[in-house]
Amino acid sequence: MKITWRRMLLGVAVAGVIGQVSAFSLGGEDAVVIPPPTLDEITQAHSETAVFAGGCFWGVQGVFQHVKGVQKAVSGYAGGAANTAEYERVSEGDTGHAESVQVTFDPTQVSYGSLLQIYFSVAHNPTELNRQGPDSGTQYRSALFPVNADQQKVAQAYIAQLDAAHAYSKPIVTKLESYNGFYPAEDYHQDFLTEHPSYPYIVINDMPKVANLKQVFAQRYQEKPVLVKDGS
Repeated sequence: MKITWRRMLLGVAVAGVIGQVSAFSLGGEDAVVIPPPTLDEITQAHSETAVFAGGCFWGVQGVFQHVKGVQKAVSGYAGGAANTAEYERVSEGDTGHAESVQVTFDPTQVSYGSLLQIYFSVAHNPTELNRQGPDSGTQYRSALFPVNADQQKVAQAYIAQLDAAHAYSKPIVTKLESYNGFYPAEDYHQDFLTEHPSYPYIVINDMPKVANLKQVFAQRYQEKPVLVKDGS
């Protein structure tokens, strides 16, 4: 069975040697300040869903749970079949699934384009191919799963806009993939960042993302996260 960095760091925590984690030379990504999309959705609906994949779902979920207008953010799997949507199986890297987060939001409070800006700026590094930080494999790829034609159009235009502006030192590798369903992850993965703020992987890789959200998107940041297990 494949041993992930997360499980390795859990062993470190259990052994009581968290202070030695720095030896792994891991760290959160710096935020990249980018312009908002010039093309965005226009809708009067008060609820919409979007699916984002950007590496480990713990951090991506944790970021979106702190965004005003987000009603729910659920960790899970997208891109593969229902019968392989299980953590141990997805971790093998050959299911077609990506660790993903399904975000339910109120477009009158935060638009899909604004969520994309947060996704590309602080939630992950869109220039890393099939990896994020210490995690590697197609299950950690940068991908968007538009659920309708408008999302497809906005996402495609925004990637082109950012590439044309040379917003990053390397090309964006984020792919737009067909949405064929989203499968929630196991209960123990939900709200992981909030429930385990001192977990080494979270401290090193994910808490900086939330801090970047608060700094770069202060007007969109909410201190109290919207948690799955609260039913809110």
